[in-house]
Amino acid sequence: YGSNKYWKERYGYHKRSLSETAMYRVKQLLGGRLSLRNYNAQVGETYAMIKALNKLTGLGMPETCRID
Repeated sequence: YGSNKYWKERYGYHKRSLSETAMYRVKQLLGGRLSLRNYNAQVGETYAMIKALNKLTGLGMPETCRID
């Protein structure tokens, strides 16, 4: 295949890298394990983690406004 750039484009490496980084952030901030045993409870726990992560991400986003 010749170069890393071609390989990365062909196999979607950038998207994969972004998703792996996102999962690393989730695990570091919220813990790497689910504490509940029941599958439905784990789904709820996961949704709660995602909601918390989205809230934290939103707090770090800049507020933009149009300057005329």
